[in-house]
Amino acid sequence: MDSYELAKYIEETNSISKPWMLVQLRMRKLQERRSTLSDAEYMAALAELHQDLMNLGEWWKGIEDEVF
Repeated sequence: MDSYELAKYIEETNSISKPWMLVQLRMRKLQERRSTLSDAEYMAALAELHQDLMNLGEWWKGIEDEVF
């Protein structure tokens, strides 16, 4: 699934409020841009994405049935 298809899926399933879906979209877009980035740029973008994912923490606790 490319980033366009993933974005379309997120939109169609009203998943814009699901932060892990947005992280997946960002990851897909980064993968698609990989060939245009230097190793340093890619690693910096990947590190930023990882930190954003870690910052999500355990936000789902207590609402698992609603979000998964």
